[in-house]
Amino acid sequence: MIDALATGSGRRWSDGAVTVARVRGGRSLSVRRRGERLDVRHRLSPDDLRDSLALRIAAEAGQCAVDEFERMLVGVVRTTVDDAPEAWRRYYRNSMADLESGAADFAPVHATASELLVGRSLLDLGSCFGFFALRAARSGLRVTATDVCGGTMSLLAAVADDLGIPVRTRVADAADTRLPDRCADTVTALHLLEHLPPDRGAAVLDEALRLARRRVIVAVPFEDEPDARFGHVRTFTTAGLEAMVAGRGVEYQVFEHHGGWLVIDLWDPRGRGPGPPGATLR
Repeated sequence: MIDALATGSGRRWSDGAVTVARVRGGRSLSVRRRGERLDVRHRLSPDDLRDSLALRIAAEAGQCAVDEFERMLVGVVRTTVDDAPEAWRRYYRNSMADLESGAADFAPVHATASELLVGRSLLDLGSCFGFFALRAARSGLRVTATDVCGGTMSLLAAVADDLGIPVRTRVADAADTRLPDRCADTVTALHLLEHLPPDRGAAVLDEALRLARRRVIVAVPFEDEPDARFGHVRTFTTAGLEAMVAGRGVEYQVFEHHGGWLVIDLWDPRGRGPGPPGATLR
């Protein structure tokens, strides 16, 4: 497990497999593989700490394992600002500003998911850094963020507390959260299923349907080939999304907007029934 908040680092960070150094000259970011090791050098500023940094690292690194990519990102963040909590506050604030202003590539996904939320509570499966969970909580929803990675959930909990945004975090497998039935009005799985083989993806959808009172929202990228740099293992089409709910007897809609969307409306336990496709229930 990568401890993103471990004390110390300064201008150099290393976990044995990945070494990151902040330098005074040369290229703004470079990655070199030396046998089994990756050496990263950069002269980035605190303003560079934002979600788009992941794309810059991926472009420099080329083919690498997912855990190597994650370690490079942590190392770059930690060596750009000496104080670990402040480094991650910068990263989160800049990323959320980009997502909410529309500057980030992923912004349309967050905006669409926000418009589709119903009810007063959200359970976010596979939250990763938790940017969407924080956005939803800041809008007034009761939010629980889950992820199988304990380090990421610890980081999100710490940053949410620093920012004064109430988000509950839980380390959990998205296919088996051990949470009670119908525990949230909306359950989201945003850019999660592309990381899972089909049988695991189906299990996550089963779990989401068990947990949601009113709506399940699934978003996936449309790619010609899975992007292995980010741990993607499968691709999707609109027909494939429809096949995932065929025969389940639920109201749903599938559409394309910066990727693919599957929105499933469930019977409201208060007797209101599902809303019409695209309706916003409050």
